Amino acid sequence: MSSQVSWWVFGVMTVVLILNLEFSVVEGGASEETKIHIVYLGEREHNDPELVTASHLRMLESLLGSQKDANEFMVHSYRHGFSGFAAHLTDSQAKKISEHPDVVQVTPNSFYEPQTTRAFEYLGLSQSSPKGLLHDANMGEDVIIGILDSGVWPESPSFSDKGLGPIPKRWKGTCVDGEKFDSKKHCNKKLIGARYYMDSLFKNNRTDSGIPDTEYMSAREVFAHGSHVASTAAGAFVPDVSDNGLGVGTARGGAPKARIAMYKVCWQTQDGSCATADILKAMDDAIADGVDVISISLGSAIPISREIDISNVFSYGAFHAVSKGITVLMAGGNFGPHAYTVQNIAPWIITVAATSLDRWFPKPLTLGNNVTLLARTPSVDPELQAELIYVDSSKEMTSEAAGKIVLGFTTAENGESATDFLNKQMEVQAAGVILAGRRSDKMIVSEGLINLNIDYQQGTTILNYIKSTNKPTITVSPSIALTGPLVATKVAEFSGRGPNSVSPYVLKPDIAAPGVSIVAACTPEKMNYENGYTAMSGTSMAAPAVAGVVALLKAVHPDWSPAMLKSAIITTASSTDPYGEPIYSEGLSRKLADPFDFGGGLVNPDKAANPGLVYDADVQDYIRFLCASSYDEKSITKISKQTVKCPSPRPSMLDLNLPSITIPFLKEDVTLTRTVTNVGPVNSVYKLIVQPPMGVKISVTPQTLVFNSGVKKLSYQVTVSTTHKANSIYFFGSLTWTDGIHNVVIPLSIRTQMVKYFDQ
Repeated sequence: MSSQVSWWVFGVMTVVLILNLEFSVVEGGASEETKIHIVYLGEREHNDPELVTASHLRMLESLLGSQKDANEFMVHSYRHGFSGFAAHLTDSQAKKISEHPDVVQVTPNSFYEPQTTRAFEYLGLSQSSPKGLLHDANMGEDVIIGILDSGVWPESPSFSDKGLGPIPKRWKGTCVDGEKFDSKKHCNKKLIGARYYMDSLFKNNRTDSGIPDTEYMSAREVFAHGSHVASTAAGAFVPDVSDNGLGVGTARGGAPKARIAMYKVCWQTQDGSCATADILKAMDDAIADGVDVISISLGSAIPISREIDISNVFSYGAFHAVSKGITVLMAGGNFGPHAYTVQNIAPWIITVAATSLDRWFPKPLTLGNNVTLLARTPSVDPELQAELIYVDSSKEMTSEAAGKIVLGFTTAENGESATDFLNKQMEVQAAGVILAGRRSDKMIVSEGLINLNIDYQQGTTILNYIKSTNKPTITVSPSIALTGPLVATKVAEFSGRGPNSVSPYVLKPDIAAPGVSIVAACTPEKMNYENGYTAMSGTSMAAPAVAGVVALLKAVHPDWSPAMLKSAIITTASSTDPYGEPIYSEGLSRKLADPFDFGGGLVNPDKAANPGLVYDADVQDYIRFLCASSYDEKSITKISKQTVKCPSPRPSMLDLNLPSITIPFLKEDVTLTRTVTNVGPVNSVYKLIVQPPMGVKISVTPQTLVFNSGVKKLSYQVTVSTTHKANSIYFFGSLTWTDGIHNVVIPLSIRTQMVKYFDQ
């Protein structure tokens, strides 16, 4: 193993030692407190791990003076991928052992507080900070979040109302009794509403809803999605939770003091039914009940319906909610990474993409040649040493694989799936399976069976090792926890991507938030979820994270419209992670993320609370957009309940006052208008900064915006032209207004189309 790899793995181990044991030793008659130190020795001198540990004990014995003390003060022996140990040492002992010629470095043990959900600490919403949005919003107290999902497990500690004040007087909703759901017992000052909807399931099948006996005929859930979503948005603080022992820490939602209203619209039927009629009824009830925010982690199959097609109940219902001042957030779908897969694309909805966190639970795999690789699948399995073999396909796994670890590859060509290998693993009683395939950051905790995911490069490294020796072996170590800047943030492979397939002039997704390996509440009756918490991945997890942020913003800016809230999170979002590193897009190949991956970028809650300028829009703006989209006046009248007469000629779709500019068919010069509202200091002057997309010219008038007590809104015009002579791909840029403190950034996504609808 190279020294680079060895040192990197040492860094990993340093990060994850979460130990707080203290001893006292006596040296020269003076008592000196000990602390855990990590002694890094570089490469192993012996292939036998027992010999490596013995050498560590000898070194420690020579320092402490006795074999007994060496055994007592030793904490860990690192003996597989590299050599080193952790021990209780005084500062003077640490200094002395650092002078040993075999020692590379001695490092004091670092202590990290793992946040199980971690998403909000990662985004800067720290409970320990005396300032910031979480503090200013009093954790979202009295903001009401409506969740449309599969129900709730009300006994979960995440839905405790400890420390909450009275239910807001404006709340008009209710808790509905049902099977194993007593409204007086299960609703409280946190879970203030619980309804369930199943009528249309019966009506579609007159006598049988298709709902199994295992379901609860109430707002209580069975399959763990709704509780997870609700607790991610607004769960209370719950200490000492984990996903099967990984990531032990405190779980909480984005707005821990916000109130939750659950609308159960999904049932565990054979079709996984979330009936559209029931969904629309639930949205209708939520509006009447008085929710402030609606979070929906549901979606439909591709192709996607148009904005005011009645089959698109989300868009339809959201239009009405937004017209009443309720912000609606929806998951961007899990059909990525291909283009045009983003869902829930209406411009009045906040559509959320999913990113990874700065946390990873890799599993070290040490080959017999001392090369260590880190598998992407975490598990709580103990260390295992076994012989290693390779098979071309699962069909080649015979009784000879019993007790061995099998390497296989999954590709489109061989048609092999993880299920094929795992079924065969159980049949032949193989000790484990290592599958090389496409990268994925989803966390599926392995239990009982060793089944690990690696990428093709790692798989090839292992295969080459197998071919190089007559008796290849491998040591599979327990998962370690890596948190911090060493872990790159990525837009998840599954996250739905733009462009918008229905309205290509509207950028989607709008924003991104953590949605990979999010630990939150679930039903403890679900298999393997005995502790009531589990990790899940999906845009379903990202949407409620942003819903929690919006609830906080609503608490500090109760007069802001849904469009203003949406603008604030988009224009202040970041294209880098919290450590200043680029955000990548995980997919068929890795690249830097662009607006079709994450919209404005990664949500930045504290900056969103003070955006400087916002791009506002109301129902009339959306009606003009529908006119521009060539919807007939009768349909627009139906959705708006206003008599609509579209102007002639119809307006441009480019003039909807979005915090983005997307031009899918640029040929001739186009001019569009945007209007900004000052929500910062009354007397402000903003200057223009433009980063044009490649081959595109951007001209803006005026280039300075001056606000004062009499001028709160200003408009500017943008003229866009292309230098491309042929059809191009989308190129990206940005347009920023800055007063030196606030940077109000909107993404630019522009494609030249000399021949319309023809992609070369």
